[in-house]
Amino acid sequence: MSHHDERTFVMVKPDGVQRGLIGDIVSRFEDRGLKLVGAKFMQIDEELAHEHYGEHEGKPFFEGLVEFITSGPVFAMVWEGADATRQVRKMMGETDPADSAPGTIRGDYGLDLGHNVIHGSDHEDEGANEREIDLFFDDAELVDWEMDTADWVYEDESH
Repeated sequence: MSHHDERTFVMVKPDGVQRGLIGDIVSRFEDRGLKLVGAKFMQIDEELAHEHYGEHEGKPFFEGLVEFITSGPVFAMVWEGADATRQVRKMMGETDPADSAPGTIRGDYGLDLGHNVIHGSDHEDEGANEREIDLFFDDAELVDWEMDTADWVYEDESH
């Protein structure tokens, strides 16, 4: 991974999996020029859900979050690219799909705040990415590889 690149955690939530949106969502990130370095189709258990949503523990909506994220399989991913976290957040749209512009993932596929199809690390939370990547992936599950199209995605050769 070059010094300009950053890795970001993204997850298609149970509603997105049930609606058959994994392929469309992966395609959007690939089309943008981001590089997939890890992916896992999995069922989140109670313990992982509690760790993942730890900062919300004790809030009235916490149990609902845990119940929803454990209600069916998810597709967890790690994407890499320049400013990846911010890029992904912009592509996802606002947390509430009603506030998301058409063309964003939530703007195109979401209607409900609770069922908003996708989760991505918060670019304003220092360390959120690393924390979430470490929760879901071991180092051995992340693949370092060179994307042959990188020269066509990035302006200079030092990407």
